Amino acid sequence: MKTAIALGTFDGIHIAHRSVLSIPDGYKKIAVTFLKPPKMYFADKDELIMDYEDRVKALEKMGFTDIVALDFLKVKNTSPKDFLDFLVAEYNPSLISCGFNYHFGKNGEGDTEFLKKYCDNFGIECRICEQVNIDGEAVSSTLIRNLLKCGEIEKANSLLFQPFSFSAIVEHGDMRGRTIGFPTLNQYYPENLVKVKFGVYKTKVTFNQKTYDGITNIGIRPTFKSERVISETFIKDFSGDLYGENVKITLKEFLREEIKFASLEDLRGQIQIDKTK
Repeated sequence: MKTAIALGTFDGIHIAHRSVLSIPDGYKKIAVTFLKPPKMYFADKDELIMDYEDRVKALEKMGFTDIVALDFLKVKNTSPKDFLDFLVAEYNPSLISCGFNYHFGKNGEGDTEFLKKYCDNFGIECRICEQVNIDGEAVSSTLIRNLLKCGEIEKANSLLFQPFSFSAIVEHGDMRGRTIGFPTLNQYYPENLVKVKFGVYKTKVTFNQKTYDGITNIGIRPTFKSERVISETFIKDFSGDLYGENVKITLKEFLREEIKFASLEDLRGQIQIDKTK
């Protein structure tokens, strides 16, 4: 069977990524990616849309049998030619696919023109996928991060392979939710993910292969301030102990910004309103 390689970081696997990943039938599909986007090695913090484990699962659903995760720090000084020589020697591809703005090799010196000439010399088919625009905007991971930061979760989700989500261990909270009749599931928001707009979201809550409707507050809790970003979720139609469990929260709709309440009774009244949405 012939082999096809898709090149890219694929953070979020948005619709522009999917054009690169749409390899025709009849090929063994290999995705060559990075553990995290190279740009993040030059930033103060990570802002991933999707963690690596979820990226792998999504690529496997798309039919990729091998996911090669490169360590940027180990390959950043490799010349463009040496990088492509490695791919050809290791995987013998008949087709290489990438986006119009893909760069590779030391200092990003390799570009699509370099790749096309290289592929022509070796008789490899080269697919360069064009920019994808939605509502006049170029679809990119940067655009989606900005949408998430602004609370435009529905638009962001429409561009992603799957709705934005995160998983985290359920921690012991301060039990205030129980005192007002709305026990919450407390999690620390993953530090490596892009920080969504603080506020209250309509969510889906998944654990033990079951999914429930939820209402989730993400932020620093202005009423009872926290040093870390906290996710607090009220699960509709569920009662039970989930401490220590790894629970997935999928964001569906932004409902409102965080509010500092004057009293527990005011907080209870607002949660009562939120849970009806």
